[in-house]
Amino acid sequence: MGRHTAPLWPTLALIAALPVGAASAAAAPDTAPAVGFRTMTIAESAQGRALEVALWYPTDDHARDTTLIADNRAFVGTALRVDAPPQPGRHPLVVLSHGYGGNWTNEQWLAADLAAQGYIVAAPNHPGTTTRDLAAPDQVRLWERPRDVSRVIDAVNADSRIAPTLVAQQAAVIGHSLGGWTAVALAGGRFDPARFAQSCQAHPAMAACGPEIGADRRDAATMTALAQPLGDARVRAVVTLDLGLTQGFDPASLAAVRVPALVIAAGPGNPKMPVDLESRTLADRLPAATTRYVAIDDASHFSFLRVCKADAIPLLEADRPGDGVVCRDGNGRDRAAIHRQVADQVSRFLKDTMPSL
Repeated sequence: MGRHTAPLWPTLALIAALPVGAASAAAAPDTAPAVGFRTMTIAESAQGRALEVALWYPTDDHARDTTLIADNRAFVGTALRVDAPPQPGRHPLVVLSHGYGGNWTNEQWLAADLAAQGYIVAAPNHPGTTTRDLAAPDQVRLWERPRDVSRVIDAVNADSRIAPTLVAQQAAVIGHSLGGWTAVALAGGRFDPARFAQSCQAHPAMAACGPEIGADRRDAATMTALAQPLGDARVRAVVTLDLGLTQGFDPASLAAVRVPALVIAAGPGNPKMPVDLESRTLADRLPAATTRYVAIDDASHFSFLRVCKADAIPLLEADRPGDGVVCRDGNGRDRAAIHRQVADQVSRFLKDTMPSL
């Protein structure tokens, strides 16, 4: 998200357009976790815009062959059982919200991990801030992102195949970057456009202050829409992964949040996503009794995306110099190891805050 995304995400759009999901493999042994996958479309209605949604869920159909989903020349896909029947029982719902310019494939690694543990995971593409669908700065409607998540919760609870296996009318929300802002808004954080403008005057290098995000618009209609309450009482826990736009949240609204939160930060030293002004500030302003803060010093902002293939950096750099940054981590462990740490933290947090499993 932010100023660097204007040249960055169009390249990811190119990579995302490459063929995916073409490879199949024999079914794994019955002892392996089985994860089903399918997509659904939420039609445009008076309640909101049309949404494309991916679903990951536990299944007992170990005999079904797996298909590599979202595998391409740059990023590693995940072997899933497409259209497998959901596992019987009652499973908690988790909704994933991608960052600016991203899409539902970005955190598929986390979605599949959670589904293997018994969660049902849904992830929409947010129109206007998603891959291949980036609105002009004066057309971005950030306030629609939390509404998208609320409509996903509605749709999954109404789905004839998933609803019978769901813990009804409650969800956790996990968001990366701008998706983290989305999660906090759903938990009750209120955005203050005037406060955000002041923070951008003081810290103009922050990615959140880039014009493409649309949070700096000063027209009355946009400011009113951004400042409206966007919380959803069904959201029972939130996780942020190196979020942005923290400085725009009204501190009093954050102090009043009653939803448990896990705030995960990438390493320091990134002037576009300064930890002290983003994740650390959020954790400090949320209630201490219900907030966990984890800093992963050898993670970059893009460490929360999918694992890159060995030749991904030169591939991206050849297309547009500088775009290889999305595959660079923090000079420590590889991305898969960082993912294991994040998944472990998220799993423990959700088991404590949504003890339905």
